[in-house]
Amino acid sequence: MSASVTALLCRTSDRTAASARGAAALAELLAERVDTTARLVGSPGEPHNGDWAADLRDSHGCLLEAGGQVEDALSSERFSILCAGECSICLTTLPTVARLVPGVRVLWLDAHGDFNTPATTPTGYLGGMCLAGACGRWRSGFDGRLDPADLVMVGTRDIDAGEVAQLDLAGVSRIERPSDVANAVDGADVYVHLDLDVLDPGFFPARFPVTGGLSDEGLARLLDEVCQAAQRIVGLEVTAFEAPEDDAERSLLAEIAADAIMPLLPF
Repeated sequence: MSASVTALLCRTSDRTAASARGAAALAELLAERVDTTARLVGSPGEPHNGDWAADLRDSHGCLLEAGGQVEDALSSERFSILCAGECSICLTTLPTVARLVPGVRVLWLDAHGDFNTPATTPTGYLGGMCLAGACGRWRSGFDGRLDPADLVMVGTRDIDAGEVAQLDLAGVSRIERPSDVANAVDGADVYVHLDLDVLDPGFFPARFPVTGGLSDEGLARLLDEVCQAAQRIVGLEVTAFEAPEDDAERSLLAEIAADAIMPLLPF
């Protein structure tokens, strides 16, 4: 199987320049490891703290591009790897995967639930509402066809009160112990959403840090167990690599992230 590796550089809800920089660095490293060339798509917009409705409107084309990149890869039977600045891309990527891979389970590895709606969001941040939008819990203007019952959350440890109610109502599986994740995906096709803030911020920087995260070795073990239990891994998206400006430091962090991801890659 060949791989499609893309860095989506255009702005969705990015609040720092570091996220697009990180997407490019990680995509180029992963492409090197799977012996292909990364595609760098779009140009970074001006990062700012935008209101969710304005960001949704302004990033419409970028979000369509995210779903289109995943669709192109899966339709061509290539392993899809998409690196992007923010989790907002899932508004189009996850419904695309659900449409093209019937019965797929989505493994959500993220310190945050991102399951707020316009009615519950305490911050007005699009990135904190994107998964709920992908599941059709609010009207994003995109196809919200992902069934919440096909979601498996692991490493999520910062959930707003309004999100808790929404997650429970939707029937989303939240795995407390990473060792239990294999049972949750057993025998299914799996697509992985990896926000790198699932790692502990003590050694891996995060825009919205939450203590108590996974180590890089712990993440690698978890992903290896997922691979062993799943029917197949169809692709992954990686977000929120807050890459420093220093080349050496950025390269070191990219290597840490890539090493943890490698168990997923069927090459």
